[in-house]
Amino acid sequence: MTIVPVRRVIWPRSVRIIRSIYPPIDLFEDIADPADWEALASAEAKFNPRTRDSIGDLAKVPVARRVTGNGASWVMAPFVHCSPLRPGRFTDGTFGLYYAGDSAEVAIAETIHHHTRTMMATAEEPGWTSQFRELIGSVDADFDDVTGRDDLLHPDDYAASQVFGTERRAAGGNGIFWPSVRFTGGNCIAAFWPDVVPIPSQGAHFTYHWNGSAVDYVKKLDTGEIMQVT
Repeated sequence: MTIVPVRRVIWPRSVRIIRSIYPPIDLFEDIADPADWEALASAEAKFNPRTRDSIGDLAKVPVARRVTGNGASWVMAPFVHCSPLRPGRFTDGTFGLYYAGDSAEVAIAETIHHHTRTMMATAEEPGWTSQFRELIGSVDADFDDVTGRDDLLHPDDYAASQVFGTERRAAGGNGIFWPSVRFTGGNCIAAFWPDVVPIPSQGAHFTYHWNGSAVDYVKKLDTGEIMQVT
């Protein structure tokens, strides 16, 4: 059996970039006991059938690993709204992960890669596209370290890394650490459970410019600053 090295990741500042279109989920923001969420969701769904769609699949996260309170939606959302239609490097989409980088540059580079694939697949016209928000948190936990594992860090083929992620999650790991494939010198983490990372706070807002074949500019909406993507 291959021994996977473990790295203690201590980042005073971690950055995650998400689409701005998703509103907070009231159930996660409340102070209600996470053990009562299913009952509360069921009761609310009787009056609003769309409640279950907005909350997602609570069964994906054990009660003991759920987080609640102000900002909890940002942590819970990727775990309860995962789908095989949206796989990632270390998941086939049947379970969720909280991805983050050790800088805004890393997080932006990672999201640009996936945004580019979406824009090309849907043949979008050039122009300023979706808006994104920055989530700023911290990290202090042990992660499986796959530095140097070229088989798991292929730029486009996620077959081996998805199997690895599934196995390490089942083995009880907190998540995975790796050097960013999209931003040289940067690092990334993928947490397997919501309680591995503290609840983040909201940072800047961005929008990406699509030129028909690539994202060539990023605008920071808070200041109007425009950064060229190289």
